[in-house]
Amino acid sequence: MTFKSIINLLEIGKAILYPTDTVWGLGCDATNEEAVKKIYKIKNREESKSLIILVDSIEMLQNHVGNIPEKALEILKTSEKPTTIIYNNPKGLAPNTIASDNTIAIRIPKDEFCIQLIKEFGKPIVSTSANVSGEPTPKSFSEISEAILKNVDYVVNLHQEKVAEKSSTILKIEDDDVIVIRE
Repeated sequence: MTFKSIINLLEIGKAILYPTDTVWGLGCDATNEEAVKKIYKIKNREESKSLIILVDSIEMLQNHVGNIPEKALEILKTSEKPTTIIYNNPKGLAPNTIASDNTIAIRIPKDEFCIQLIKEFGKPIVSTSANVSGEPTPKSFSEISEAILKNVDYVVNLHQEKVAEKSSTILKIEDDDVIVIRE
């Protein structure tokens, strides 16, 4: 399947399984509520649980969170490892991606495939670990359960030998304080 074909699947609300800069992820168009519902269903996860969103750039991030706190910009520009930041009052995303406190966790990936996919798609994509809720996060493609594999619409055939080091760091910035949610 070509890169354009993957974009076409995202455009029609399909779910993909793809390598990210951290772990194998389940993804879809983060602006499409029905596509996001499909991700929750595949994971057997309550919709009240928030998701991580990937964007390709600071510019795309600004489109969905407005003004980025100066501290967040500093972290985004200097962090050498994948870092997800929780932002207040997101806009332009499917309502079921947003946490009950009106926040969203967003990361700009470092992986070239992810960046190019998002850039060509032109919209943010969901990135949630490729596991059924309550089960361990798979460290490699070979650890992804059949329950996940049989329910996605497409599996990206790239980096399937890669072993994930760990998930991204998750930070929340309140006023000028940086709160570590996950190291």
